[in-house]
Amino acid sequence: MRLLSGSTGRIIIAGALVAIGFLGVIVRLCTLQVVEATELSKRAERQHEKSVTLEGERGTIFDRKGRILATNVEVPSLYAIPSLISNRKAVAPELGRVLRSDYRSILKRLEGNKNFVWIERKVSPAVAQSVMELGIEGVGILNESQRFYPKRNLMGHLLGFAGVDNQGLEGIERAYNKLLQGEKGWAVVERDAFGHPIFQKGLDYFAPSRGKDMVLTIDEVIQHIAETELDAVMEQTLADDASVIVMDPKTGEILAMAVRPEFNPNRVESQHPELWRNRAVTDPYEPGSTYKIITASAALEEHVANPDDIFYCEEGRMAIAGGVIRDHEKEGYLTFREVIQKSSNIGMIKIATRMDEERLYRYSRAFGFGEKSGIDLEGESPGMIKEPRYWSGRSLASIAIGQEVAVTPLQIVTAVSSIANGGMLMRPHLVSEIRDANGHVVQTFFPEVRRHTVSPETAGQMMNILEGTVSKRGTGEKATIPGYRVAGKTGTAQKIDPVTRQYSMQDTVSSFVGIVPAEDPRIVVLVVVDNPKGLAWGGTVAAPVFRNIAEQVLRYLGVPPRSQERIVLTSAG
Repeated sequence: MRLLSGSTGRIIIAGALVAIGFLGVIVRLCTLQVVEATELSKRAERQHEKSVTLEGERGTIFDRKGRILATNVEVPSLYAIPSLISNRKAVAPELGRVLRSDYRSILKRLEGNKNFVWIERKVSPAVAQSVMELGIEGVGILNESQRFYPKRNLMGHLLGFAGVDNQGLEGIERAYNKLLQGEKGWAVVERDAFGHPIFQKGLDYFAPSRGKDMVLTIDEVIQHIAETELDAVMEQTLADDASVIVMDPKTGEILAMAVRPEFNPNRVESQHPELWRNRAVTDPYEPGSTYKIITASAALEEHVANPDDIFYCEEGRMAIAGGVIRDHEKEGYLTFREVIQKSSNIGMIKIATRMDEERLYRYSRAFGFGEKSGIDLEGESPGMIKEPRYWSGRSLASIAIGQEVAVTPLQIVTAVSSIANGGMLMRPHLVSEIRDANGHVVQTFFPEVRRHTVSPETAGQMMNILEGTVSKRGTGEKATIPGYRVAGKTGTAQKIDPVTRQYSMQDTVSSFVGIVPAEDPRIVVLVVVDNPKGLAWGGTVAAPVFRNIAEQVLRYLGVPPRSQERIVLTSAG
């Protein structure tokens, strides 16, 4: 065998290396074609597309009878592809004129070579048409879902509203936003190999999915009754604000929750945010005499007094802790029940002094004061009641008659409902069912007992006493409803003057809380009127509002008056 020369060997080795390298290129090309083709295709698609997120359609909100309270409508939104707009300084004023907005803010949005910007979202069809008639290349329309409230102002504070991005911002819309909002979708803008949007192909649309539907405990008819009567008392008394709550005491269901001043959730952008606040839940106030229900219940439950005990009411004036307590009438001797029926401050303070501070505080907390009720709304205030270690020498007397304590209307109606139902403090709630897009129930909310306040015996005694308040011998005579037994309590509370920090002689909060029918309560109604002008007693301002609401609601619910019940029973026998 003959050996190869050195030069020939080097040539062969070099050739082999070239062949190996060529083979590697072929393998790489095959890999690119076969193995990585899918990934490269995906990269190319990503380089040629721009996606825009679209919010999902919100679920529908119904009242307890299936009436629609909140739904959706499709409205046009205006977008631009700035890289396609050549003369932006000329286009911006044109758009500003049609949209009635500052052209400089529009111009700022059009600056740069962005692939997609919103010009203005959720405009009227007429405005969208006017913009399209301008014929501006790079400006288009994309339909979006917008929240619509067909009842307009009705229960606006309760429902709240959703913003331009379909996020719940107030009320039920906010509290249940995660359930109401649907899954997001996308609109895709295609681009060419140089990254320029292909406007002619328009937008591909990937529909977002729908959120859950919701059935409320609210009854639209009862809500309408409450709001109509609130409007009347606001007009008659020129009050600063007012609220009404109608509750089923056995379940904690809110049948109506009305607040004035009102607002339209369809037009929030034109109304002051101060109007959005649900004062029935967020604004605590000193309740005055309606709080005497709590003090009296505690005294009966602790067996420090009974309904026939007699108290001397000092002829309407009593000195205490360096101050003076007065009654609106000069009373001498009154029984326990008469103290409540005539709303004697002095008599109630004497009842409270039979308990120590700890016991009055403990019962106040048991009835839910100083803590949130757990209602399914955000922004609820817990109110305020100080711990006994912070009480002054006058605090026991003040708290006994509803001073030095701050409560919300919701807390009062919930506490009084526990007297109406035999001593159970219910969690108030606004939602009864959650349903999917096909109408199937996916979640049901049942009544929930938070705790027991007093025994059924004490609750029964209080109901009997409170019936006497709604009579000619009590302060709640104007709450009387012919044919029905009504139990209730008036409240007239002086407001603190913000300048002097003393109780005002003019500004008051007038209230009435009533239970009907007293023998088998169906509803508890609280009326609170803030700073009514003129004769502003709870019995003259709020009690008639209660009567008007309760009488209509009882008729609507089909609760017969007692005279009719007797006729039916006689006929049946």
